[in-house]
Amino acid sequence: MDRRYRVMTVCTGNICRSPIAEVVLRDRFASAGLGDRVVVDSGGISSEELGNPVDPRAARVLQEAGYALPTGTAHQVTGGDIGARDLLLPMTAQHARRLRAQAPTEADAEKVRLYRSFDPAAAHLTGSALDVEDPWYGDHEEFVATLEQVEAAADAIVAHVRAELD
Repeated sequence: MDRRYRVMTVCTGNICRSPIAEVVLRDRFASAGLGDRVVVDSGGISSEELGNPVDPRAARVLQEAGYALPTGTAHQVTGGDIGARDLLLPMTAQHARRLRAQAPTEADAEKVRLYRSFDPAAAHLTGSALDVEDPWYGDHEEFVATLEQVEAAADAIVAHVRAELD
């Protein structure tokens, strides 16, 4: 395959959950030897944080866990972004509905999969029970819990993408 596989993680403002997921997935793809074949980025469904850096609490949790810090700023997802990605991983059922409604084609809408739907321990959950918790109004422990939810699904996402590439 001469074109790289493109993954986008999506949350509300693109300063907490989706940058955490972006960094974790980028790390996991690199560890799996797929770093040169997979591009991971992130976006938000809202424009409220447009241009802002990652939330310092999210950066702290990532740094404490040994991950690289995100360098980008908040980006609002467009229909063009959806069309240009191979897999979109929204953090909540609400984000998924918004992405599907905004998708340029039905085929693009089918590329939307809830992030936690890949978590083997969450396989029995449906709908909003699969939401990655929003740490925004919480303290450090909520950000740690978000990172744990993101990490729990990461290896299965890597396996899914590897299968798509083979």
